[in-house]
Amino acid sequence: MHMTPMTYEQPKSASEAVALMQECGNRAKFLGGGTDLIVDLKHKPGTVSVLVDITKIPELQGIEESSEGLRIGSAVTYTSIMKSPVCQKLIPAVCEASHTVGAVQTRSLGTIGGNLVTCVPSADSAPSLMVLESVVTIVGKDGERTIPIEDFFVGPRKTCLEPHEILVSILIPKKNLGKTSFFLKAGLRKGQALSLVNVASALNIVDGKISAPCIALGAVAPTPIRVLEAESFLEGKEASDENLKKASEMAVATAKPITDFRASLSYRKQLVKVMTYRTLKSCVDNQ
Repeated sequence: MHMTPMTYEQPKSASEAVALMQECGNRAKFLGGGTDLIVDLKHKPGTVSVLVDITKIPELQGIEESSEGLRIGSAVTYTSIMKSPVCQKLIPAVCEASHTVGAVQTRSLGTIGGNLVTCVPSADSAPSLMVLESVVTIVGKDGERTIPIEDFFVGPRKTCLEPHEILVSILIPKKNLGKTSFFLKAGLRKGQALSLVNVASALNIVDGKISAPCIALGAVAPTPIRVLEAESFLEGKEASDENLKKASEMAVATAKPITDFRASLSYRKQLVKVMTYRTLKSCVDNQ
């Protein structure tokens, strides 16, 4: 398939990248790992004439712990996250989610920011970041803004980003670093599979009671979602099997899965129930 010739730009800062996007409008696309973009360009030739390479922008790089928490640049690859000792120690569920993305080649090129911006409902990185109450930093023509990650997702393949804006980084707050969290993914095969369902849970046990529980689901609604009713139910409760199973049933009630060629609605609901219980149980057992 023939691809249309394109202009290549490599801005040195986020503000310069934003200015280029303002100048070029919908003729331009940001280029990070390119694992999603190249596929889109092949299917829609001629729609893009300017590629804005953001991989060398310093603000989009790095994995750094500070007094605020753990900052991950949006252009950081999944392989970098998986290999980071800091990530392995402080956000193991995010490492596990990173490991399930595509193949080795995809993880080596694909960026965590790119996965979030593409915003497919089955994105594997979103639930593990959501249960750690991550926030994202966005830069646009009017400066910088920071929002909770769940507010970043608007609909299938639709984020809150304006056309001129760029996702710069993800911050996991200090209070959630080291918090016990687990991620599970169900696909039709072991590798390079889209999620039928993915689930992440995180919680603490304080004086024998569940504290600050968080549950997030992917691939069962138009966007990744938090299971707020189940979280409220678990808060302050004993970590009994009965309570964990009740929360898992609440997760099923919150999910809005569909039937498609990969799985039926009823099968996805059963997966939500089982996987929510398993992630919660793993959190309890590994305190």
